[in-house]
Amino acid sequence: MGFKIAIAGATGNVGREMLNILAERAFPVSEVVALASSRSVGTEVSFGDKTLKVKNLETYDFSDTDICLMSAGGAVSKKWSPKIGAQGCIVIDNSSAWRYDADVPLIVPEVNPDAISGYTKRNIIANPNCSTAQLVVALKPLHDHARIKRLVISTYQSVSGAGKDGMDELFNQTRAVFVADPISNKKFTKRIAFNVIPHIDEFMEDGYTKEEWKVLAETKKILDPKIRVTCTAVRVPVFIGHSESVNIEFENEISAEEARDILRDAPGCQVIDKHEDGGYITPYECAGEDATFISRIREDATVENGLNIWVVSDNLRKGAALNTIQIAELLLNRRLIKPRLAA
Repeated sequence: MGFKIAIAGATGNVGREMLNILAERAFPVSEVVALASSRSVGTEVSFGDKTLKVKNLETYDFSDTDICLMSAGGAVSKKWSPKIGAQGCIVIDNSSAWRYDADVPLIVPEVNPDAISGYTKRNIIANPNCSTAQLVVALKPLHDHARIKRLVISTYQSVSGAGKDGMDELFNQTRAVFVADPISNKKFTKRIAFNVIPHIDEFMEDGYTKEEWKVLAETKKILDPKIRVTCTAVRVPVFIGHSESVNIEFENEISAEEARDILRDAPGCQVIDKHEDGGYITPYECAGEDATFISRIREDATVENGLNIWVVSDNLRKGAALNTIQIAELLLNRRLIKPRLAA
């Protein structure tokens, strides 16, 4: 017998991608329920060759549901995840609401699978920020080999990270440029078409943004609290796919060639690194792919034991929906959950 799965936020970009990936990976389901707010009730979404009608999250009974994949935003998750967990349903949350809670494991299955056993404290598992997920997949095997001391990260994040409104704004502004219409910005603080914006999320007192802080805090929680991290997060006029320029300082010696060999064998990683025109991956090519791609692997001569790498991944998949499904698969593979209806 399969598992009963609920998708909260099923009408959003990530919720729809979760439904697609559940079907693609043939996750063993007995039933899939699409949930959203009351204003979306009755909306139709696709799951494989089936069409699901969206139900109201606020009135849904989770008592016979095994897993809730939550992608409805932080405020909704803060309100509903504890209530859902109290009904015996495991919540895998895609927002930032629970990532920094000591009683909630923050999981990237290729990186820290053993931490998943801590979910029983709240029946909640957190999915990391989209930039962090792809970053730690690339860093974990290198850290195991040579111990990372310090990271300097610049992220180049696509507009889909800001949801459908962000994608619509880039499309509308780009069209307006070509037809000489007035350009307005609502979702972003400045024009995004043919521009880059060094600002994602709210500013904090120290001058960093909350998005930059997330990368710092989540990398430490998932990988190693001793690593020193600094980050600059930039929004770029790309629809799908986050890119990262990562400067790494290690405790122990590691060459670029060693790093390539390590990453080629690492789970979830794909190395495309030729020293020639086009011998690297861009966000355009990673869209729709599951892997985290690593290119431009080279030694940094300005520090002892330093490397630079370029990391690219589909933020809607590995950065959100795919990682969420992989967490659910990890629960099954480690036999941490059984179908409640069967019991």
